[in-house]
Amino acid sequence: MFSKPRILIVEDESGIADTIQYVLATDGFAPVWCATAEQALREFAAQPPALAILDVGLPDLNGFELFKQLRALPGGDQVPMLFLTARSDEIDRVVGLELGADDYIPKPFSPRELVARVRTILRRSVRPAPVASMAPPAAPVRPFALDEERRQIRYYGRLLELSRYEYGILRLLVQKPGRVFSRDELLDKVWDGNSDSFDRTVDAHIKTLRAKLKTVAPQLEAIRTLRGSGYALSEELPAVI
Repeated sequence: MFSKPRILIVEDESGIADTIQYVLATDGFAPVWCATAEQALREFAAQPPALAILDVGLPDLNGFELFKQLRALPGGDQVPMLFLTARSDEIDRVVGLELGADDYIPKPFSPRELVARVRTILRRSVRPAPVASMAPPAAPVRPFALDEERRQIRYYGRLLELSRYEYGILRLLVQKPGRVFSRDELLDKVWDGNSDSFDRTVDAHIKTLRAKLKTVAPQLEAIRTLRGSGYALSEELPAVI
């Protein structure tokens, strides 16, 4: 029997929650509504959903803090999450993306757009089963070492803590140093061509990537910006620091 994907909705405004539940149920999902972070943690722990929609402004806990606590639960790191926010400041969006959220939608929003983004996130979050291989791992290329099986990247020997899309962007840049990738190209390749995100989403991820690289080598500019063209990995990085 076909099981509908469970979508956890954490939203304290009942009118908004009712609208979200209606459009998701109409589109073939099984919405579960929680009005508080405490309820959401219990529901999530009992059965992790296919996706979670989190309001940033909850009465009992900041949505960003709830995100961290959900991620720490068993299976939480495998559940895609989307923020709903009434805040328009860029810093709030950057914080959400840096934490590893899959997307954000500012209020007021279109219910149709929300459903479209939920479907897009679920499509691209499906991961193929790992294939056993006896081949030895490829020798790391300095200063970056890319491990595609583990979806990890090391920078001068230090493992980078990357979100899904930060990893996708840096993976492309590392594979072709000096090659310029436009924003549209990054959206197409990293977001699988099915994204409702915008150029600003790419810029926000590049910004957080640069900050993480700076913590390892603050004196280096690993990612170059070519105005009007896009982004490229510098070809002049030293082999060691």
